[in-house]
Amino acid sequence: MPGAGGGDVLLKSTTAVRSLFCVLAVGVFLACRGKEPRVLATIDGVPVYMAEVEEVVGDQLARLEHRCQQQRYQLVESSLERLVHGRLLDVEASRRGMTTAELIAAATAETLQTSEQEVAGWYDRNRAALGGRGLEELRPLIEEFLQDEKRERAYDDLLRQLKRERDVVYFFQPFRADLDNQGAPALGPSDAPVTLVEFSDFECPYCRSFFFTLMELRANYGDRLRIVYRHYPLTNHRNALKAAEASLCAQDQGRFWDYHDLVFNEPGRLDVPALEHRARRLGLDEGEFADCLDSGRQAERVRRDMREGDRVAIEGTPALFVNGIPLPAGALPYEAVAEVIDRELERAGFY
Repeated sequence: MPGAGGGDVLLKSTTAVRSLFCVLAVGVFLACRGKEPRVLATIDGVPVYMAEVEEVVGDQLARLEHRCQQQRYQLVESSLERLVHGRLLDVEASRRGMTTAELIAAATAETLQTSEQEVAGWYDRNRAALGGRGLEELRPLIEEFLQDEKRERAYDDLLRQLKRERDVVYFFQPFRADLDNQGAPALGPSDAPVTLVEFSDFECPYCRSFFFTLMELRANYGDRLRIVYRHYPLTNHRNALKAAEASLCAQDQGRFWDYHDLVFNEPGRLDVPALEHRARRLGLDEGEFADCLDSGRQAERVRRDMREGDRVAIEGTPALFVNGIPLPAGALPYEAVAEVIDRELERAGFY
């Protein structure tokens, strides 16, 4: 069995590691930026500048750069995590005089039992999506799923414990989109350690599905979380643009979040009469709201959000960013978003 120095080998040369990852982070950025010269061509000695090209296709170039940086980060991050996890597990297994597989098995063995209450609870929560199939028919599959879920949690807990014990320090930081949220509707303290930005569409069924997850996040994280709403009405949703404008008209009267919640809580028609009816239900000034909506004066604010979304390579809604970190598109489950929020809280020293 290797000596106790194995752990020192794992985490030695901190300065060298720091330098390596600083260089790597800079390399990721530079590799995604074009290396075009300032002058791209000349015509009878008159230069054609890169800046002129950027005036024409600048948004598309920004979108490509954003995608490239995000994909490179994800590749480096996943590879880095595999290396760190593998070395941590190998060192700990060696210290205990067992194989890595035996270490993982020992850490997860106690989690494999599932109770009747857990199985029935999972079935009740997901009944609507199970196509009428009964509990007894699905019991073996539910038990297997819950066991796998527990095994993954136990494995993650083991890695978190080993990271604390071995003082693992990451110098490679997440890729973060630079979002300008000034003036956007926001809920939560401006100095909250975590900001969740959602690009959304009032006519999108996936956005409505995520609305209930958002409510749960609000309740559980409280003042540690600031939520910012950005508009990204999809072109195939004919009423989404006007609904976005209506919510900003409600914001003018200090009621954006009430209007937001009402639209998602009670989906239905989103034509102008229906939008005005919702304003009436909230007790907004009807004349002011109607004037705002009819004038179209909020349309440019919505389009500004859409341009921002295009710049950061949004491909659908809802699109989420946690402290600028882009999450996979779609109505993510609570656990997937909470994991990223918790990681950011940990970075900020809250755990």
